[in-house]
Amino acid sequence: MDKLRAMETFVRIVEGGSLTAAADALGTSLPSVVRQLAALEAALDVRLLNRTTRRLALTDEGREYFERAKRLLADVEDAEAALSAR
Repeated sequence: MDKLRAMETFVRIVEGGSLTAAADALGTSLPSVVRQLAALEAALDVRLLNRTTRRLALTDEGREYFERAKRLLADVEDAEAALSAR
């Protein structure tokens, strides 16, 4: 599993409010998003989202991971931008 890609997928799910919105934003399929989320939760051994057919809700662990993942992904983007600017 590509951990950064899985983190980005998770962040997109939360920001978009749905798995479908995340798939659209990432230009990938819904099954791919579902697999990445499941793999991330399995690797972390924690549930990040409570899912029903109608809504998604962050768990306490998911809320903490979301904030950290957002910061980490922003740091990666900043590092890449700094190198590209040289």
